[in-house]
Amino acid sequence: MKTHAPKLFVLLLLTTILFSCAKEDNGVYFNENSEVVNAKVVYSTIESEIISLVNAHRTSLGLNALSTLNLVSGVADGHTNYMIEAGAISHDNFPERAQILMEQAGAKTVGENVGFGYSTAEGVVKAWIASDGHRKIMENPEYTHFGISTESNAENRNYFTNIFIKK
Repeated sequence: MKTHAPKLFVLLLLTTILFSCAKEDNGVYFNENSEVVNAKVVYSTIESEIISLVNAHRTSLGLNALSTLNLVSGVADGHTNYMIEAGAISHDNFPERAQILMEQAGAKTVGENVGFGYSTAEGVVKAWIASDGHRKIMENPEYTHFGISTESNAENRNYFTNIFIKK
């Protein structure tokens, strides 16, 4: 599981209150300068397996393996927590996440896959491969980096956000 300092929580709460135009937050953590916090990311076992499986799939097709980027994983984590709070999977606020990654990670393009309910890395990756839209994002030859977040809700059901970027 990823660990975030209590300061991050306070900043997220303050940012939500001060900068949100709607009731929902956009799933991104900010510091006092409105910059995304690029906290150190510690990948869980399932997240590490997803990273390996996505890269194995890409390389089996002759595509480049992707490098993880902490900033991307941090943005993904914010969205995963947003989905848990909302109780539904979604791409809500994706344009805002993409814009932040373009500004702060130097992303040229951004893609996102989300999932819910799978208990294994293999299960969610196979589901993404079986879906034309998700597979197209995963197999985009231009992507160079990615980030992953997996968190469980109160019922131990997993939520997933996998964000891909081209730097």
